[in-house]
Amino acid sequence: MEQIIFYAQAHWIEWLLAVLTGLAGIGYRSLSVRLKAEQKKNTAIAEGMQSLLRESIVSNYNKYTDRGYCPIYAKETLKHVYEAYHNLGGNDVATKLYHTLLEMPEELKERED
Repeated sequence: MEQIIFYAQAHWIEWLLAVLTGLAGIGYRSLSVRLKAEQKKNTAIAEGMQSLLRESIVSNYNKYTDRGYCPIYAKETLKHVYEAYHNLGGNDVATKLYHTLLEMPEELKERED
């Protein structure tokens, strides 16, 4: 029994380091799992926001092409929406619609009778 006590007293640092290493591994695993879950959640939020912004661009396109003009205030708002959409990785049909809206006249042209 004395040999065990002597051995434990002589090697307590190794035992302490082994326990601390184990605890660090458990902490790292837990942190890694939570980080992956947060990344998955952030990706879902970004994709959802991108879809909403795309829908806004399409909706504005339909609205203002029916009217035949796009007011300056709408173009300014659309620029901000498109910038956010583009920063989230969007770059498809909405880009074409955005540029079409920016090229539209800002006021309704009166018809010549």
